[in-house]
Amino acid sequence: MGPSSSHTVGPMRAAMAFAGKLEQQGLLQSSRRVTVELFGSLGATGKGHGSDKAVMLGLEGEAPDLIDPAVIPHRLAAIRENGGLRLLQRHAIAFNEKTDLLFQRKSLPYHANGMRFTVFDATGAELVQADYYSVGGGFVVTGPDAAADKITHDDARLPYPFKTGDGLLKLCAAHRKPISALMLDNEKAWQSESKIRENLLHIWRVMQACVERGLREEGTLPGGMKVRRRAANLYRQLSGEIPRLTPSLPVGTMEWVNLFALAVSEENAAGGRVVTAPTNGAAGIIPAVLHYYWRFCDGADEDGVIRFLLTAAAIAILYKENASLSGAEVGCQGEVGVACSMAAGALAEVLGGSPEQVENAAEIGMEHNLGLTCDPVGGLVQVPCIERNAMGAVKAINAARIALRGDGSHFVSLDKVIKTMRETGADMKTKYKETSRGGLAVNLIEC
Repeated sequence: MGPSSSHTVGPMRAAMAFAGKLEQQGLLQSSRRVTVELFGSLGATGKGHGSDKAVMLGLEGEAPDLIDPAVIPHRLAAIRENGGLRLLQRHAIAFNEKTDLLFQRKSLPYHANGMRFTVFDATGAELVQADYYSVGGGFVVTGPDAAADKITHDDARLPYPFKTGDGLLKLCAAHRKPISALMLDNEKAWQSESKIRENLLHIWRVMQACVERGLREEGTLPGGMKVRRRAANLYRQLSGEIPRLTPSLPVGTMEWVNLFALAVSEENAAGGRVVTAPTNGAAGIIPAVLHYYWRFCDGADEDGVIRFLLTAAAIAILYKENASLSGAEVGCQGEVGVACSMAAGALAEVLGGSPEQVENAAEIGMEHNLGLTCDPVGGLVQVPCIERNAMGAVKAINAARIALRGDGSHFVSLDKVIKTMRETGADMKTKYKETSRGGLAVNLIEC
């Protein structure tokens, strides 16, 4: 569910995990009050990103990939009207948003997106306290894993382990396999090939459904800025249902790519169901480029969709291992930039590119997003985020086309550009990293 993987999905998962922790430790029934503190970027922009709503629903045991977005307003209204919630839908406690859900500007150690959950018994004594960190893409870490930013402990032995782009290319050359084939073999360490294909096609169906919803919905987006949804009107123009506003402007393929990205990004901003890829703020790019492949490229089929998603995932691993997917940590280059890089490399692969051309496309996709700040106006994933997804999708397609016109040799490697992205993010002032205290977020009135 939208609008943010780090600020909505992550907090919901963290709250659900904390409630589960209470149950595992036998403390659920003795819990009478829970307080939640959101720190750093969560404290600065959590209201606009729906972090408060996500936390309340998570404490009630709701998962961001399963909850029906249509029921959320009713559930939240009930919590607020009753002055309480039900932990894991089983144990009622009092809950007052003003006193029990606090937004803090200061940061916890380890990451800009910190959360602290504390539970008390009937006497007011503290039962347990735990810190969680939303590290980007909906991933959450806690305890000893937080300092190392470890998502999970997994001892699965992969046939083709890699952590760098150079290492990935060497594996492709040694085994004469494309990147998608290596990723598929690695995924088989956990699931059968038939299950992997089933799950990947499910992701594709969710992306398609998101685009379809975005093409139909009209009105304004929630949040108070009254940002008008544009995808439905643009779709009617492109499909000929209504006259185009500028008849002299020819309709090209890129118009449709813009439309697909806008449709998904508007759905995300409205709190609808999206695929986090690699984040919610950048969720429109990969679906838009995949729709471009599906609708406009000769020979497109479901096998190509699967190879596209496997390749995109391989590229995302390189960023997660060596940099970050978090706008609060490295700016929007870690969100839109990474999505553009993933989509560019994936498109190059399904259009017949060699591993070297895929790596080149992914590098181009990030190189021209370096330094991209995260400055959402009003703390909402709307301005400039929605249009930024459309621009990222177009950049990805162009990056793939540039790479495919060459032989894969190029001056800057993907590893070098990932290292540069990480260093640029470290040097970037905090106000430009999802705090709504810099950039467009403070200069919109002047513009």
